[in-house]
Amino acid sequence: MSLDPLALYDAADRERLVPEPPKRVDAPARTPFERDRARVVHAAASRRLAGKTQVVGPQTDDFVRNRLTHSLEVAQVARDITRALGGLPDIAETAALAHDLGHPPFGHNGEQVLAELSEDCGGFEGNAQTLRLLTRLEAKTFDDTGRSVGLNLTRATLDACTKYPWRRLAAGDPSGVHADGTPRFVRKFGVYDDDLPVFDWMRRGAPQGTRTCVEAQVMDLADDVAYSVHDVEDGVVADRVDLTSLDRAAVWETVRAWYVPEAEDAELDAVLTGLSAIDSWPTVAYDGSRRAQAALKNLTSDLVGRFCGAVQHATFTAGEGPFVRHRADLVVPRTTMLEIAVLKGIAAHYVMQAEDRVRLMERQRELIMGLVARLAHRGPDELQRAFVDDWHAAADDAARLRVVIDQVASLTDASAVAWHERLSGRTS
Repeated sequence: MSLDPLALYDAADRERLVPEPPKRVDAPARTPFERDRARVVHAAASRRLAGKTQVVGPQTDDFVRNRLTHSLEVAQVARDITRALGGLPDIAETAALAHDLGHPPFGHNGEQVLAELSEDCGGFEGNAQTLRLLTRLEAKTFDDTGRSVGLNLTRATLDACTKYPWRRLAAGDPSGVHADGTPRFVRKFGVYDDDLPVFDWMRRGAPQGTRTCVEAQVMDLADDVAYSVHDVEDGVVADRVDLTSLDRAAVWETVRAWYVPEAEDAELDAVLTGLSAIDSWPTVAYDGSRRAQAALKNLTSDLVGRFCGAVQHATFTAGEGPFVRHRADLVVPRTTMLEIAVLKGIAAHYVMQAEDRVRLMERQRELIMGLVARLAHRGPDELQRAFVDDWHAAADDAARLRVVIDQVASLTDASAVAWHERLSGRTS
């Protein structure tokens, strides 16, 4: 009989920063990790993801993916990978649902601007902002001192949500690009200095150094898989990508410039040949018919299954597990990594470098800069009530700037535009 995966998580894994009494006896019986998942699903920050840019703005088309739909797809992939490895799906799924909560308006484009503007208060990074949301800004639980501890998730779930378990000073220089094509200008780190106490609590019992738990590794892979497959799908439907007629030389240059600098043409050619041998790979251009829609959906399903199956096999081959917490690592074969990079390169070349998108991103950066400047100047007169309280509790100008950054990061694309228009129309 196989061991129940829940039994692999001990009392320390299930611990919450603020102890909680048992639920009433007539409430549905749930594990601590099922409760974590429910808290993320019901969080206001999760709902706001529907209004935040994934690759293109959510208002541009009824079909295009936004941060919420992307997160749901990542969660499904993470759940499937974890189940295949014999683990407990709830933790990796919750991490996947939460992984983009800290993204500001306009995706990585907005992140870059906030990082530049927040130098005096410790910088900005979407993953560090996610930890801040989960442990402070998303109100549900307070400690004995009256301080918000956010959703009060278990240690194991919080650790799974932490893709970069180090502070800003330990971060390396940025390089390459994000999956949405935005150049990496922001150092990748997972915690702001004033959130270190909860971070240190969360990492208690973890190995020394920067190793992530296997659930976080699953979340990260699921994010890559979803990005690579679904961005190509969106590009095909938008009539920007034709998988039957690819400019290999141009795509390979993008793959090398953005993702895998050392990849040779011959290696990438072999990878694409392998992908195009999949039965569902198209042989005729997409025409929008229901038959074409079904064929494209079958391709995305086959690609996800291909990547997850290869990782499952490689991970089982490398070790016996159990594949939980810090007892094992996920293994991604080089071929799978290159297949994902090739798909990302196709979407990057045909969609993300388009001139209309580049012009739009410049306008978005100007908007975020203007919004931060106006809110920093007007302070509590313009902030939402929760952030007004934070402003008054702030000890200095740097702390007040952090409040403004928190406020702007919480906005959707549409609300950022509306706030900018409203504040720009007022006199100081």
